[in-house]
Amino acid sequence: MDSEPKAVKYNLGNLSPAPGSKKKPKRIGRGLGSGHGKTATRGSKGQKSRSGGGVRPGFEGGQMPIQRRLPKRGFTPISRVEYTLVNLRDLKAFENGSTVDIPVLIQKGIIRHLKGGVKLLGHGEIASALTVKVNRCSQGARQKIEAAGGTVEVI
Repeated sequence: MDSEPKAVKYNLGNLSPAPGSKKKPKRIGRGLGSGHGKTATRGSKGQKSRSGGGVRPGFEGGQMPIQRRLPKRGFTPISRVEYTLVNLRDLKAFENGSTVDIPVLIQKGIIRHLKGGVKLLGHGEIASALTVKVNRCSQGARQKIEAAGGTVEVI
């Protein structure tokens, strides 16, 4: 009679790590007999051996840190408006002749987080004639909507 090993069915009740894959943690500062007593693997003297010692992230021992050595680049204008992007392929959910504006886009779930406004981009195709009211619109998107018989209003 062939005795094949039974396939073990694992579920949350009988999961366990592979034998030998788990080690006991190194217990430091638990006496001289442990091998990690006295200085508790911190060495002797110095800022890192003291309680509460150590340096902040990015500290380079007094050397001028890299974030101060590298030059600042570029310019960020204060009045920059970041737009939420909507593509033409996202407007397939609307039937012919409907008006698409920002509250409708939010209600349908096409926009989740409104930034400074909505910009319509021309990725995808559109067959239905829609009236679209957005803050910005690319020329390609405008041409495709007007070719389908719709209009674009920039608000």
